[in-house]
Amino acid sequence: MREIDEKEAERHKAKMAKRKAVQDAEVGEKTVEKGLLIVNTGPGKGKTTAAFGLALRMLGHGKRVGVVQFIKGAWHSGEKDAFAAFGDRVSWHTMGEGFTWETQDLQRDIAAAERAWEKAEALMADPSISLVVLDELNIALRYDYLDLEKVVSSLQARRPDLHVVVTGRNAKPALVEAADLVTEMGQEKHHFSAGVKAQQGIEF
Repeated sequence: MREIDEKEAERHKAKMAKRKAVQDAEVGEKTVEKGLLIVNTGPGKGKTTAAFGLALRMLGHGKRVGVVQFIKGAWHSGEKDAFAAFGDRVSWHTMGEGFTWETQDLQRDIAAAERAWEKAEALMADPSISLVVLDELNIALRYDYLDLEKVVSSLQARRPDLHVVVTGRNAKPALVEAADLVTEMGQEKHHFSAGVKAQQGIEF
């Protein structure tokens, strides 16, 4: 570790004291507490992973979590097994039948999305659940499997204390507009392009 002289230490202390005062003042101005509509979108990897990170955080506070997977269904995921350890504190529902290019059946995909949305509405209506993850809902909306206006209206009408996270690429502008927090995940580099296949613990 490099040596730090007394003057440098004092300058750092004074700088951090000023920064703390600014941060404390900004935090003190925030007085609203409400359920958030969060959208994780963009071409980059990690949208679902981030949503499940929030789910784990919520569970850490003793809350209940609901999960509906709109598209994914063919792959068995490690996170599903991990969350199973929380018992009935996690209500997990894999409702999709696989990616759209695998099913190749529009009517079947629409029916699956509609069943998933019914389950999502039931979870959102459950007062014991604090967070609902709607995994790949953006994909179902992108392909018009669900009525966008109906979905956005329902999300906006959820109970005031409920947090909802929506994942998937190409979030519709109406959903982005309705959301409280939107994260666009970019992609600078991806191992798939170097021939690396999907791996246990990383992709599923």
